[in-house]
Amino acid sequence: MQRTGSSALILSVALFAVLPQAMAQSYPAKPVRVIVPFVAGGAADIVTRVVSQKLGEIWNQQMIVDNRAGAGGNIGGELAARAAPDGYTLFMTTGSIVTANQHIYKKMPFDPAKDLIAITNVASGPQVLVVTPSFPPKNIREFVALAKSLPHDITYGSAGFSTQTHLAAENFIAATKIDVIHIPYKGEAPAIADVMGGQVQFATANMAAAINFIQQGKLRALGVTSKQRSPQLPNVPAIAETIPGFENIGWFGLMVAAGTPKEIVEKIYRDTVRALEAPDIKSRFEGLGMAPVGNSPADFAKAIREETETWGKIVRERKLVVE
Repeated sequence: MQRTGSSALILSVALFAVLPQAMAQSYPAKPVRVIVPFVAGGAADIVTRVVSQKLGEIWNQQMIVDNRAGAGGNIGGELAARAAPDGYTLFMTTGSIVTANQHIYKKMPFDPAKDLIAITNVASGPQVLVVTPSFPPKNIREFVALAKSLPHDITYGSAGFSTQTHLAAENFIAATKIDVIHIPYKGEAPAIADVMGGQVQFATANMAAAINFIQQGKLRALGVTSKQRSPQLPNVPAIAETIPGFENIGWFGLMVAAGTPKEIVEKIYRDTVRALEAPDIKSRFEGLGMAPVGNSPADFAKAIREETETWGKIVRERKLVVE
């Protein structure tokens, strides 16, 4: 009996060790859902659909893009954090959700550091300050001068309070010391639509969401938030050309619920990097003014921790708190 018990224990331990590897080898065996914490049409949605299509080809599985907007991305984040830890629910986060929101919202529905695992930073890119074509200023200097002459009179739209597009605007406002009114939306696409329609005067939109409208003449770009001009918009100055040192870069990355087996996380990471290295994906991101990243889970997690500390200081200085 003693020998039989020992053999059973050894067999159980062996099976426990092999099971995650077997799961990873067969993953994915069914459709994979990717939660986007904003409405369709914004940069997070665009990035998700570009990468999901390629992952679907690699995995020979259906990829389901699930837009869950609200609360600065917290609704989608909570849904992802509470999902089964099996790799079949991915979360396309933006930087602000997992680095700034925990400082901004006094009551978070999930803990990004404990409830989510970093997989890889998919892509990064600057924002671009866009205005409705009928808005008088033709450059950043004229814009700042007008805003200072009309304090609390000019409005801007964002994808929502605490989102990347909101925080990019907050950085610009702090750098220029202008006084403008924030109009938060439930996503980037409706905010951009209202800039085009003249309901709000400007937005610091993600380049990926705004570039087509700029090229079509539906929006006028005054400046990009990268330190140098964007190759896709060579005639649009960097804001840093007028406001020395100014820079604001957004990013979009994949995460998964805590408890997901390491082997599955590694497989998703490797296959995502494979997708990002595909020439058609590189070309697509380049056209959107973005750069594919594909860093390791460890490097991505480290970058999130460092950025979380940075945003903590900024949020306290700007007093960006939601009760």
